[in-house]
Amino acid sequence: MATIVEAVNLRKIYMLGKVPVEALRGVNLKVEEGEFLAVLGPSGSGKSTLLNLIGALDKPTEGKILIEGVDVSMLNDNQLADLRRKVGFVFQFFNLIPRFTAKENVELPMAIAGLGSEERRKRAEELLELVGLKHRMNHKPTELSGGEQQRVAIARALANNPSFLLMDEPTGNVDSKNAFEIMRLVKQLNEEKSVTVIMVTHDQRLAAEAKRIVQMLDGVIVDEKVNRK
Repeated sequence: MATIVEAVNLRKIYMLGKVPVEALRGVNLKVEEGEFLAVLGPSGSGKSTLLNLIGALDKPTEGKILIEGVDVSMLNDNQLADLRRKVGFVFQFFNLIPRFTAKENVELPMAIAGLGSEERRKRAEELLELVGLKHRMNHKPTELSGGEQQRVAIARALANNPSFLLMDEPTGNVDSKNAFEIMRLVKQLNEEKSVTVIMVTHDQRLAAEAKRIVQMLDGVIVDEKVNRK
């Protein structure tokens, strides 16, 4: 299978005042097409920093990120913007626009990409049906449960046919019942639609749903295993 993402000797240092904090300390990682990878670790382990670098939301201090073989550090701002359209982002706090309906939220990234209104409408409805929310497509976020809002966020992340999904604690703001419903949906997308998923989480139970688990601690990968179940 093709390599979608490759991290090569990644280091990231942040400055807290005059104190350097090493968030990543030489991380190497490959993610293949069709994988469902969980990056597991406690707060401060470097997992969200790694996710931000993979999504080209930040730049490494040393090392490089390759997306489909392209070195992200060699891209200009316009090329980076194009690259980010290949990535579907799903965040802990949903980041839906309150005044937009579910359908309008899903349509937004397609509008930014320049798709026509009829094509946007049709695809938004198809994606909301895929995540089980077509019957709620005209509801605004305040009229949806936390689990429903995250499903809308997943549909939105899929809008522009991304090469992979990046999920940052996607169940961190919902109850346990909705958390496992969301994980069931993510597994379905991965297994039935071959969507490549990279998810960071601190929850071992959720990480256990992935096909491969990478464990991080203090900015390095300390363990890796393939889930055989």
